[in-house]
Amino acid sequence: MQPFIPDRAFFEPRALDYPIGRDIYRRLQDLGVEIRYTTSYNRVTGIPGDDDLQRYRNAKRTLVVGVRRSLEFDTSRPSAEYAIPIATGCIGHCHYCYLQTTLGARPYVRVYVNIPEILERAHRYIRERRPRITRFEAACTSDPLSLEHLTGNLRRLIEFMGQEEYGRLRFVTKYDLVDSLLDARHNGHTRIRFSVNSDYVVRNFEANTASLEERLEAARRVAEVGYPLGFIIAPIYLYEGWREEYEELVRRVSRAMPPDRRQGVTFELIQHRFTRPAKRVIEKRYPKTKLDLDESRRKYKWGRYGIGKFVYPDEQQVEIREWFHRWIADYVPGAIIEYFT
Repeated sequence: MQPFIPDRAFFEPRALDYPIGRDIYRRLQDLGVEIRYTTSYNRVTGIPGDDDLQRYRNAKRTLVVGVRRSLEFDTSRPSAEYAIPIATGCIGHCHYCYLQTTLGARPYVRVYVNIPEILERAHRYIRERRPRITRFEAACTSDPLSLEHLTGNLRRLIEFMGQEEYGRLRFVTKYDLVDSLLDARHNGHTRIRFSVNSDYVVRNFEANTASLEERLEAARRVAEVGYPLGFIIAPIYLYEGWREEYEELVRRVSRAMPPDRRQGVTFELIQHRFTRPAKRVIEKRYPKTKLDLDESRRKYKWGRYGIGKFVYPDEQQVEIREWFHRWIADYVPGAIIEYFT
């Protein structure tokens, strides 16, 4: 898909003290993007819109460039030990996304320019845990690949981690702009995972993301240059015809992978779930969504921090787990499969 060009960008003044910040500034100038300034990446005013819905959509077209203040990394279990912060917010409009509530009133896209300081902190985490391997999830509240043409930060992380004997990097994406990563010195230390789904889900609930074919072509290309590869099927969403469409998805994933790169590819399977706060936000921001948020058809499950979520009933969960294990094992022998509710 075409690279993201924001409608407007806000810079913290300190961001221009860093070479990465100045590089982003010049790129945006060359693209003709309107540039403004803000005192904090957490407080951005002046995003246009006549109502909350318009302001939300305009915020998703707004880039904020700042200096990451806290250099303490959040945990990112179970996928990694730590989340390495290079960006927050996403350009996509996935109706079901947990960022609807996580980002709250700040849905604009933020990128950070003090990457050398962030990498130094990552190095200290690695040193503290060695000889154990320390895994980092890159920007778990963003899709960093969608911003790579503006920042170059993923390549910096990949090449840094390629030199770390006990460090590993992971990130997940719904985008396909991998050209700048193909010759990076990754040393097999970065696993790139592509979020994929059935045609029905991509078509109805994943606006402003790359097509499934574009994602699969990007997966093939990064696998060919030796990156460890993974796929996330999330959310697994039940609708009329889901079995046939998901079987076709697994078949297409299998066809896209080079035969000599299938062993050890990972599949993370995550069923669709939602919370009451998320439901309210989704119905407000996507009033015409086809997403089934009928609580009476779900099982209520207590989650972390005392917030419950609505998941599929137990018998459907068993069917989902068994069905996907059978087809993935058939089409992608040697795959590593994990299932999350």
